[in-house]
Amino acid sequence: MVRHLVDERPFLHYSFDLWGTLIKSDPQFKKERSRYFFENFNPLQKSLEEIEITFKRVDVMCNAINEKTGHNIRSEEMYLMVLAEIGETSDFSRYDLVEMNYAMENLAFTFMPVIYDTSIVETLSILRERKATISLLSNTAFITGQTLRKILKRIGLAEYFTFQLYSDETGFSKPSLKMFEILYQHVLQINRYVGKTEIIHIGDNSVADIGGAVSYGIQSYLVNTKTN
Repeated sequence: MVRHLVDERPFLHYSFDLWGTLIKSDPQFKKERSRYFFENFNPLQKSLEEIEITFKRVDVMCNAINEKTGHNIRSEEMYLMVLAEIGETSDFSRYDLVEMNYAMENLAFTFMPVIYDTSIVETLSILRERKATISLLSNTAFITGQTLRKILKRIGLAEYFTFQLYSDETGFSKPSLKMFEILYQHVLQINRYVGKTEIIHIGDNSVADIGGAVSYGIQSYLVNTKTN
């Protein structure tokens, strides 16, 4: 739970991971996403379960690659990987990626993520009252940073963040030190006197969030490990 943060020593800047830390998926979203591909991009008549497994496999693989290389595989590339597996072809000429992204964004709005737990808004409000600055540092996968910004505005979290950083926009993924350097440079634009030890990054991933933050030289705090 992030509520414990208000009881710890105060920091000048709080950086948060997003997925599994502040929000969690609506389980129906992944089911409907697989159903969309099942109904529209399924020339070999794969079962719905096979397509769900394919999405999971691509998601896990790309996350592991991103963590290893420090770079970012974009959502369009991930969708093409799914299409290649379920269609058993690398001929992507017939696919309209703009239309596909539009459909996936609409699905994300229909089955929106929810705030992880009731302590989130309370904690963010307290930190803001203490005049601390707050930001997001999030790796992305099938849902883009652009879509996530819209979602956070709709669920009432966007107002708490001075800035939001997403891997598909920076080109780097946690635990890359470059991702944390971008974070630090943004903090310095707000207050050039903030030192690294006055920043804390909070997340649920011991490698991407905690390992990356510690390697860069800022404080870290691991949350939600029992349920993720």
